[in-house]
Amino acid sequence: MSFAVKTKNEIARLKFKRDCCIRAELTALIHMNGSLQITGGEFVLIINTENPAVARRIFLLLKKTFNYNTDILVRKKTRLKKNNIYMVRVSESEKVKEILSDLEIVTGGDNLNKFNKSIAEKIFHKKCCRRAYLRGAFLARGYINSPDSSYHLEINTEYEEQGEEIIKLLSHFNILAGMVSRKNSFVVYLKDGHKIVELLNIIGAHQALFQYENVRIIKEMRNKINRLVNCETANLNKTVNAALNQLESIRIVNRAIGIQNLPDSLKQIAELRIKYPEANLQEMGEMFTPPLSKSGVNHRLRKIGKIAQQLRKK
Repeated sequence: MSFAVKTKNEIARLKFKRDCCIRAELTALIHMNGSLQITGGEFVLIINTENPAVARRIFLLLKKTFNYNTDILVRKKTRLKKNNIYMVRVSESEKVKEILSDLEIVTGGDNLNKFNKSIAEKIFHKKCCRRAYLRGAFLARGYINSPDSSYHLEINTEYEEQGEEIIKLLSHFNILAGMVSRKNSFVVYLKDGHKIVELLNIIGAHQALFQYENVRIIKEMRNKINRLVNCETANLNKTVNAALNQLESIRIVNRAIGIQNLPDSLKQIAELRIKYPEANLQEMGEMFTPPLSKSGVNHRLRKIGKIAQQLRKK
């Protein structure tokens, strides 16, 4: 079972709270996955989903809010469709009108042809309803990558205006989302691990949140350790290369004039470098009495390097 399915299953088990939030969540599910059909002269409302837990939640939302027992039909998967399609169906015209009018999805009395997929202002006004609408939108058309791979959460919308309204809802929680066009849809997406965790908290997916956060923390720790190791390796390589160059300079000076003929300060540093070729500047400085600073050690070694450079030219 994918991480996305586990997350939706968790959300689908959440208890219902306020009536206004139930309506907001149901509105999102109908906005995203609802459609109207005419069968035998009757208007039929159908809400599709590939997740049986989500289908059950839609059934319960309609039962609790409108005291209506819907049908749940199953369309078997085909070669093109990997999963079964669960169709929650309201098949009585009067009940369809009642539901859509109550949720402000249709306006203008009996005219069901004006299927309004804009979010009602009353949903924007209440924080709990904004949470509920986002929860419904994710259940309907949301997807989240496993945190073991890349950080990615998206909500797929049919219309650009829908995507913009989802982005507007998210902005109320200080979550800035992006949107791209993909085939015949518009995808609202998040790539920031912190913001994905915030959204999981907003929609009530707390088990998924903890799992996501644990994996994210471990990944960040690994990345930090890798950066430190890479930095240490780079520093070590730099130290080794510098030591090799210094030893080469000392050999040139020794062959040409002999290190015993250098001033005492340079002679001493040359002898230490030969004896301790792997030591860094700080370690070499600590071998002096009194200790010599890193810059002092480096200064003396650079002097030997300049002498070697002059000898090469001769």
